[in-house]
Amino acid sequence: MPSRIFAPDLLVDQVIVLTGGGSGLGRATAIELAALGAHVVVLGRRLEPLEETVSMCERGRAEAHQCDIREEEQVDAVVEAIMERHGRVDTLVNNAGGQYFVPAEDITPKGFRTVVSLNLVGTWLMTHAVATRSMIPGARGGKIISVTLSPHHGLPGMAHSSAARAGVENLMRELSIEWARFNIRTTALAAGHFETDAIQKYPQPVRESVARTVPLQRMGRPEEHAWLVAYLASPAGDYYSGAVITMDGARDNWFGPWPPPGLSGEGGKPPTEERRPKP
Repeated sequence: MPSRIFAPDLLVDQVIVLTGGGSGLGRATAIELAALGAHVVVLGRRLEPLEETVSMCERGRAEAHQCDIREEEQVDAVVEAIMERHGRVDTLVNNAGGQYFVPAEDITPKGFRTVVSLNLVGTWLMTHAVATRSMIPGARGGKIISVTLSPHHGLPGMAHSSAARAGVENLMRELSIEWARFNIRTTALAAGHFETDAIQKYPQPVRESVARTVPLQRMGRPEEHAWLVAYLASPAGDYYSGAVITMDGARDNWFGPWPPPGLSGEGGKPPTEERRPKP
C-alpha cells in the first residue's frame, strides 16, 4: 500500500534498522518506511513475527534478523552482518522495549535489571554499535530515533520502566551534543496510548476507559506514529536533534477531557470565575 501522507520515493535507498519490528508500533513503522522506498532491517528476539512483518512490507524492501538487543555479542554480530550487506545504516530506530505492571515495593533486583537492560542498555548497545561502525567513521552521520513513553510525570506500577525511559531520553539529549561533530542527529519520541495489537487483547470497555484518560478522547493510530518516524528520517527531519517529541494526544499535560465531567456548564462550557462588576 502506498503512503497516505508522503511521496513514494521520500526515503528511497535509505537503509533503516528498526528494533522491535515484530508487532505494534514497530510493525506499522516498518511497513510505512518500506512503502517510502527505504530498505528496512527489522530486529527482534523471535523470528516468526519479524518475518510476518517483512511479508507485509513492500516486496524486496525489508529483511528480518533475530537479535536480543540485551546481548552485546548478538548486537555486534547483527550490525556487522548489516554493514557487510548494505555498507551503511542511515537511520536507526530504537523501538524495542517492554515492561510489566508491579508495585515499586515488589520489584525484585532481577526484575529491575531485566527492564532496564531491555529499555536502556539495549538501546545503548544498538546505538553505540551502529554509530561506531557506520555513522562516526568519516563523519558520515545519520539519525538515531529512540522510542520512549508518555506521560512523563510518572507511570504508577512501572518504576523500572520510568527510570529506564528517562535514561534513554537524556541519552539522546547528551549524544546530540557529543556526536553533532559527526553529523549524527538523535531524537527521542515519547509515545502515549496507541491502538496496537497488545491493547486489543483487553475488553472494549477497558480500551474505552484508556481513551478517556486522553484529552483528545481517543488513542493514537499506529500509522500516526509511523508517519512521525518517517518524517524524522526524511530530509524534513535533518534539523531535529536533542529533542524529545511527545505524541500522546496531550496526555502528558492533562488526565481526561477538559472540562472535567460534572464541571461543565451549558453547552459544555468550562466553569468561569465570576468577577465583581466595576464600580
